[in-house]
Amino acid sequence: MQTLGQQARFASRGMAMATRADKDAAILAIADELEANVTKLIDDNKKDLEAGKDKGLDAALLDRLAITEGGVAAMAEGCRQVAALADPIGEVADMSYLPSGIQVGKMRVPLGVIGIVYESRPNVTVDAAILCLKSGNATILRGGSEAIYSNKAIATCIASALAKTGLPEHAVQVVGTTDRTAVGELITMPDYVDVIVPRGGKGLIERISRDASVPVIKHLDGICHVYLDNEADFTKGMAIAVNAKTHRYGVCNAMETLLVHEDRASEFLPPLCQEYLARGVELRGCARTRRIVTMNVATEEDWQTEYLAPILSIKVVTSIDEAIEHIARYSSAHTESIVTENYTSSRRFIQQVDSSSVMVNASTRFADGFEYGLGAEIGISTDKLHARGPVGLQGLTSQKYVVYGDGHIRQ
Repeated sequence: MQTLGQQARFASRGMAMATRADKDAAILAIADELEANVTKLIDDNKKDLEAGKDKGLDAALLDRLAITEGGVAAMAEGCRQVAALADPIGEVADMSYLPSGIQVGKMRVPLGVIGIVYESRPNVTVDAAILCLKSGNATILRGGSEAIYSNKAIATCIASALAKTGLPEHAVQVVGTTDRTAVGELITMPDYVDVIVPRGGKGLIERISRDASVPVIKHLDGICHVYLDNEADFTKGMAIAVNAKTHRYGVCNAMETLLVHEDRASEFLPPLCQEYLARGVELRGCARTRRIVTMNVATEEDWQTEYLAPILSIKVVTSIDEAIEHIARYSSAHTESIVTENYTSSRRFIQQVDSSSVMVNASTRFADGFEYGLGAEIGISTDKLHARGPVGLQGLTSQKYVVYGDGHIRQ
């Protein structure tokens, strides 16, 4: 791991000097290599799938692990989309002349070396590599042991593309061991690694957050809320509440708790609950909710739980103040949404709810880098320093001050 770190640090200096043309050429070459090696990728992936079945991985995990011809085509298309994105590196903003005569501005620069720790999905190897390359960074990728053969095959494609286009050969390195101690080494090498991005389950992220001596960009939970205000439009409220929960269950931006103003609870809850039950969602409600619709009891633990499953907690609140207070107490600071036609209420909600994404009359499912126009994302951050919300190319960069003078000296 020390050797990988040294190689990545050296490569990061070369990446910082790479032009957009150089980086785009490498990313497009990765797309070509993936398509040219589709048979090899699928064959190596079969080894992971067979090992996964032997270990008793469930169907959902095996599905995320699988590489198909369509999956390879999607990876290649993702490369071409990232290559088409604007390059943030070198952008200078806020340039101004000061009374002393010097000119001061901020230039966007790479972070340096990014370590990424993730589970299951081999496509993350490609996504992470191309985002780091596009943003001028070197990266060390440590995928899950369940995808080791797939990740090695993808790494070969990436290495071939880098060699053909002249970017530093160690700009992207995939850790070749399944030994868990490699993660411990990676997250405690501040001399070589500038930031860690974990992508995976809560256990993985908690461990990295606890043990890392390198800064971490992460979110632990996606306990997201939708609040149906007393001045919510019924049609909008129904559509948003259904979509936020049922569009996909196992994602971090799915709604886990629905809050409904007491003035509208009798109107909203019966048809909403009927729709949820028709879609197989288990409902758990507070006492006031259960007086309107029969369902299971919501416990204190439910308000604190990210289900990632067809389960929904529902609470009737007396006011927007109670809704905001509930969110402040139980939210994971990921994404919250208010449905209302009252401009003042929407302003209060946006100002007082302290989450990385706060929405008005929109589903929480929009909390995604692609949907935000970032083109792609490396993950979502609920931290407040450096990057917050979906982390796209700019989130993988920093800024430094640049100063122009012409022989100026300080008086």
